[in-house]
Amino acid sequence: MSAAPTLAVIGGTSLYDLPGLESPREHRVETRWGAPSAPIVIGRLGGAEVAFLARHGRGHAVAPHRVNYRANVAALAELGVRRVLAINTVGGITPRMAPGALVLPDQIIDYTHGRDATFWAEDGPGTMRHAEFGEPYAPAFRAAVAAAAAAVGVALVEPATYGATQGPRFETIAEVVRMARDGCDVVGMTGMPEAALARELDLDYACLAPVANWAAGCDERGTGRRDVPPISLEEIFAHLARATESIPRIVAALAASVR
Repeated sequence: MSAAPTLAVIGGTSLYDLPGLESPREHRVETRWGAPSAPIVIGRLGGAEVAFLARHGRGHAVAPHRVNYRANVAALAELGVRRVLAINTVGGITPRMAPGALVLPDQIIDYTHGRDATFWAEDGPGTMRHAEFGEPYAPAFRAAVAAAAAAVGVALVEPATYGATQGPRFETIAEVVRMARDGCDVVGMTGMPEAALARELDLDYACLAPVANWAAGCDERGTGRRDVPPISLEEIFAHLARATESIPRIVAALAASVR
């Protein structure tokens, strides 16, 4: 590989490749923390080199709580990537977060547990640092994502707080009510520790979150409702197809703007 990719995209549910990526080449990277979820594919998009990694592997083989987040983030860094756009599928909690929307979060609350959440897991001098995480998504890079979306005529919903849960099950109505009280607008299973790991390696990281469904007990009328239908996988994938259709155009505009 010659020049390092300008940008990396980590694809989530339903995004297992990056349409429009020209001359794709696979790179198999082995890190200190193991292998990433899938080979990293690098090609041209928006006139720039762009890397793509399927977070769940090809064909969604890896559950959210089983993803090797450390290997994924470390592998991108080892290839020279400095900017990462994560695609994280979510459920909508607050009324603005309707299925089919594309959300640009600015904050995150971590409800996960038992995941390998830091690169600094060993004792000894020089083996640990306290990463500043008040703004979990890099503000300047997040603004670049918003500008790229505007440039291609895609409306994003922002700001928003992402609640990261353990999965792989969906949440109970009571859990979602609690998250709404905490200030969460959307709920997903892959936002952490990925964002924190990127910060530990000083990568610019932002998230685009396609809304696949209303979270349990939610619709445009609010949270805690018992009269909404159960989550349907068929509806999830229909909403995802609509929400993710514009992502390659946003990525192309973003890659062209940040190189």
